[in-house]
Amino acid sequence: MRHPDWVSDEVLSERRRLVALGYRMLGTVADAEDAVQETYARWFRLSEEERRDVRSPAAWLTRVAGRVCLDMLGSARARREQYVGEWLPEPLPAGQLTDASSATDPLERVTLDDQVGAALMVVLESLSPAERVAFVLHDVFGMPFAEVAETVGRSPDAVRQLASSARRRIRSAPPAPPANRREGIVLAFAAAANTGDLAGLVAMLDPRVELRADGGGVVSAALRPVRGVDHVSRFLVGVLAKHPDWQLRPLDLVDGPGLALADAHEIYAVISLGLTEGAVTDVWLMRNPDKLTGWR
Repeated sequence: MRHPDWVSDEVLSERRRLVALGYRMLGTVADAEDAVQETYARWFRLSEEERRDVRSPAAWLTRVAGRVCLDMLGSARARREQYVGEWLPEPLPAGQLTDASSATDPLERVTLDDQVGAALMVVLESLSPAERVAFVLHDVFGMPFAEVAETVGRSPDAVRQLASSARRRIRSAPPAPPANRREGIVLAFAAAANTGDLAGLVAMLDPRVELRADGGGVVSAALRPVRGVDHVSRFLVGVLAKHPDWQLRPLDLVDGPGLALADAHEIYAVISLGLTEGAVTDVWLMRNPDKLTGWR
C-alpha cells in the first residue's frame, strides 16, 4: 500500500532543518549533507508499517540524524589527526541555514545566526562528540533530555551533565560586542591591513590574539597557529604585500560581518574575527577551497 502523501511531504520538508543540525554537529556543509542522506536512507528502509507507527516523522528524523552525526564525529576525530595544518569549521554566507519559516522574525533570525557563529563553532569543536550532540540537540533544537538520551545511548541524567558541561564551556568565552558595533570593528581592521598600517592593526589586537588558517593541504596556509600581536599583524600585512591585487573586503557571514581576501574576480579566503568589546582575539582564515563552496 502506498504511503500517505502528507507523511512524505512532512519528511521531505525536514531536509533543510536537518542540514542545519548536521552542520552544527559536524562543521561542514558537505558532512552535514552526507549525514542527512544517511538519515533519509534509514527512513526509506523502514517498512510502510514501521513508518506508519512513527508518530512524529520530524522527531524520528532528528533523533536518527543525531545518532548518525555522533557516529561521524567519532570517525572525524581520527581523520583530523591526519589533516594537514589547522582544521576550522566552514564559514557560511548569511542566511544559508536559516529556516524560511523563521526569516520573517528578525529576533529569531539573530538567535539562529548566533548559533552558527564562528566563535561558537570553534568552541563546539573542542567538545567531546557526546557533549556536542547533547548540547546541539537539547539547547539548539529543543529536544527533551529523554530523547537525547536515546540518541546518545546514555541516561537522561548523564545527558543533562553533558549538556551542562558544554554550556559552561561555551559561556566561558568572553562576550562579543553588540551587533551594531561589530561592523565598525571589522571595517577598521580591514582598512588597517589593506593600507599596511601596522600600528593601527596592532592597536586593535588583543595581546593574546591567535590566527589560525585552514588550507586543507590543498593551498598555501600557515600550518600552525600564529600567536601574538606582532606576529599576527605582520602575517596579515605580509600576505597583502605579497599579493598586491588582493584586498580585505567586507561580506556578510551567517553570524554577522566578516571579510573576504579577494581580487576583482575571485575570493581566495574568508576571514571570521573573534571579538571582545575591546579587541580582536581571534582571526580564523579559511583557504581550503572545499570549504569555500558557498562563496564561489
